[in-house]
Amino acid sequence: MKKSLKFLGFMLIAVAVLAVVSGATFAKSLTVGVSWSNFQEERWKTDEAAMKAQLEKLGATYISADAQADSSKQISDVENLIARGCNALIILAYDADAISPAIAKAKAEGIPVVGYDRLIEDPYAFYLTFDNKEVGRMQARAVFDAKPEGNYVFIKGSSTDPNADFLHEGQLEVLKEAMDAGKIKNVGEQYTDGWKPEVAQKNMEQILTANNNKVDAVVASNDGTAGGVVAALTAQGMEGITPVSGQDGDHAALNRVARGTQTVSVWKDARELGKAAANIAVALAKGEKVDNAIKWAGGPKGIEMDSILLKPVPIIRDNLNIVIDAGWVSKDVVCQGVDAANSPAACK
Repeated sequence: MKKSLKFLGFMLIAVAVLAVVSGATFAKSLTVGVSWSNFQEERWKTDEAAMKAQLEKLGATYISADAQADSSKQISDVENLIARGCNALIILAYDADAISPAIAKAKAEGIPVVGYDRLIEDPYAFYLTFDNKEVGRMQARAVFDAKPEGNYVFIKGSSTDPNADFLHEGQLEVLKEAMDAGKIKNVGEQYTDGWKPEVAQKNMEQILTANNNKVDAVVASNDGTAGGVVAALTAQGMEGITPVSGQDGDHAALNRVARGTQTVSVWKDARELGKAAANIAVALAKGEKVDNAIKWAGGPKGIEMDSILLKPVPIIRDNLNIVIDAGWVSKDVVCQGVDAANSPAACK
C-alpha cells in the first residue's frame, strides 16, 4: 500500500513537472509576426521596443516587417509572416481597407489578428488602441482654452486611416457649440496624405495664403502634422501666437510645448500599448480569453469587435513633469532651447 501511494505521488509530481515544461515549451514556440505600416513617426520605435520586451518576457519570438507606407507591400509582408509560421499577427495598417485580403488570409489559416492602434474594421481582428475620439476632444479643449473664438484650421490625418475621422469627430464635439454660435469659423480643413509633416506644412501654407494669414488657431491631429503646421506659422512670424494641437508625445513636440510653439500633445504611452499588444497576441494564440476586453462597434461600418481602448493624457506646459517623471523623455530634451525667463515649471 505504501509503495503504491509512493508511486502515485511520484507520478503526480512527474505529471505536474511535465505540464510546466510543456507549457513553457509551448510559450517559447510561439511566434508573433508584426506588420508595421512604416516608422515615419518617432513613437513606433517605442511601441516596437515595448512589444519585443514583453514578448520576450512571455517566452514568445518576435518577427516583423516594415511596409514602408505601401499598402501592397503590407499585404505581401503579412503573407510572408504567415509563411514564416507565426502563431499570431499584430498589424499597424497603412490603409485600413486595403489590408482586408491579408486579414482574410490570416483567418483562413486560423491565425488571430490584433489591429494595432489603427482600426481594421473586421470582426476577426481584435482592436487595440487609445480612445481616439477622446484624444480629439482633448486636442480641441486645449486649443479652445487658449483661443475660444476666431478663425480655426483643421489639419486632419491620413484619409486612409479611420483614426483621422475619429479624432476629427472628437474635436467637433467640443467645438460645435462655439461654431454654431458663430464664435469659431472653420476657414480651412485638409486631410494629410500619409500623416506626412511636409504635406501638413504645404496644406497649412496654402490655407494661410488663402486667408491672408488671418488664422487664430490650428487643430492638428498628431505631432508630425503639428510640426509641419508650426514650420508654416514660423515662416510667417506666427509661431507661439497661434495655438496648435498634436498627439503622441513625440520628443520634438514636447519641446515645442515647453517653448510655447505647440499648445498640447496628447500623450499616448506607447510603452503600455506595445505591452498590451504582446499580451493580447499571446493570449489569442493560446486560445485564451483576453482580460478587460469590451465589445465595441464605433467604426464607420458599425461592426462589433473585441477591443481594448486605453486612456490618453493631454500634456500642456503646466504638466510637462508627467512625461518626465514617467521616464518617457528626459528633462534636457524637453527643455532644450527654452527661454529661461518664460520657462514652464518642469524646466526650472
